Amino acid sequence: MLQVMLWLPLAAGLLACLVARRLTGWVAAAGALGTLALAVGILIDFDSASAGVQHAVDEDWIPDLGVRYSLGVDGISIFLVLLTAVAWGAATFWSAIRMPERPKTYFLMMGIAETATLGAFLAQDLLLFVLFFDLMLIPFYFLFGSWGTEHPGRPGEGTIRPTSATIKMVIYTLVGSLLMLAGAIAAGVIAGEGTPVFSMEELRGGDALSESSQRWIFWFFAAAFLVKMPAFLVHGWMPDAYRVAPLAALAVFSAVLSKVGAYGFLRVVLPIFPDATLEFQEVLLVIALASILYGSVMAFTQTSARLVAGYSSVAQLGFITLGVFALRPDGADGAVLQMVNHGIVIVPLMLILVLLAERTGGDDITRMGGLAMRAPVLATLFLVVTMALLAMPGSANFIGEFYILNGVFQEKVVFALVASVAIAIAAYYALRLFQRAMHYRKRDDVESREIGWREGGIVGGLVACIVALAFYPGVVLERSDESVKEQLGAVSRSAPIAQSDDSHFRPQGNPE
Repeated sequence: MLQVMLWLPLAAGLLACLVARRLTGWVAAAGALGTLALAVGILIDFDSASAGVQHAVDEDWIPDLGVRYSLGVDGISIFLVLLTAVAWGAATFWSAIRMPERPKTYFLMMGIAETATLGAFLAQDLLLFVLFFDLMLIPFYFLFGSWGTEHPGRPGEGTIRPTSATIKMVIYTLVGSLLMLAGAIAAGVIAGEGTPVFSMEELRGGDALSESSQRWIFWFFAAAFLVKMPAFLVHGWMPDAYRVAPLAALAVFSAVLSKVGAYGFLRVVLPIFPDATLEFQEVLLVIALASILYGSVMAFTQTSARLVAGYSSVAQLGFITLGVFALRPDGADGAVLQMVNHGIVIVPLMLILVLLAERTGGDDITRMGGLAMRAPVLATLFLVVTMALLAMPGSANFIGEFYILNGVFQEKVVFALVASVAIAIAAYYALRLFQRAMHYRKRDDVESREIGWREGGIVGGLVACIVALAFYPGVVLERSDESVKEQLGAVSRSAPIAQSDDSHFRPQGNPE
């Protein structure tokens, strides 16, 4: 079942290239729906009491180099796999309804991208993980570059073209990916005795790597993950890419690919480089805090709705990184929940931005207004998404942030206090976006009309997921808790024995 789910999107994309043009989108959509059904089946069959890898596949691939075709899911990756299937299902159906230019190539790229992303979450071999991680970039190079649109830049910048924006994105991410590849090879060679070792399970605990080796390899991986998220100071590719990207493809890019970076910290860096994790904990916390504050401030100063969403993602990924490097189970549990929350919120937000742009002629929020006049359903759906984005009490986003802040408060009080300020800023930029679009006086060149039933079904289904998570966030927390404790266990074993109070490194239960 796991392998079928992994390769089905690619197979559907290839099949879509062979059928008649009018059927192309629906073949790809059927593949996305099948992938979603298999992801749900794997979740139903998942044993939440087990911390280990389930539905494992482990076969020789390149035995002379110690590389294995090793796949599986644990409590951390299971909901990220499901998030991937949900996000791609929504974006693929949306694209099938609207039928982009050159649809056969478009849906093939979407299928390759989904398979690569699923592979990154499923890989249990370090080189296999790097392979899928790098493969994710290729289809989005074509999706952004070929189906993107030119966008006016800031004063003095001129027009931003899809090709230049995409090349900037590739340069940033490729540098990080090459560093991670070098780090993975170094880790496998140093850990192996004659034959390299790339099994994540065998590398767990850091016993095979000296502390000095962990230090520099840690930063090779950190660079790749921080660029992918993106984090403060390495986010330079994000504004231009978000301006020009086609919104349906941008929805899955923003919702899922950024989470691969955060997942990599929790699934790869913490258990394999525990000594370096402890040494550089505060550095990563500072980067996370800078991302939160910078992303939040930039989000409420933007007039482009795309960039409001983009900078809000920088802030949210900062929160997630803060939870991971609190090195406490409650913080890491909150980080996993927040990965799912942000992904399931950003997809309907991006799709709603498509509708807003159609009614106003662009994404400039200063030119919007009055769109709720004849569109109560659209306004209601947008309101639910906005409340989730600002982490309204009662939403799953609020629970995720509570868990993160609870973990950070017990570990680093000052960091938690400063991060709390960003929650108030998030409320401002989220409400500003909603009010500018839905209320105020309607301009003469703005059209207020209701969302169509097909688009409404897609956005409504995603909003239903947001509401369901708000009622029962435990569906994620209960299944991730054991796996989170196992990842943090390697760090706790590396904590200095002489430390007077090392209880904060020991896995502890979630707060009631």
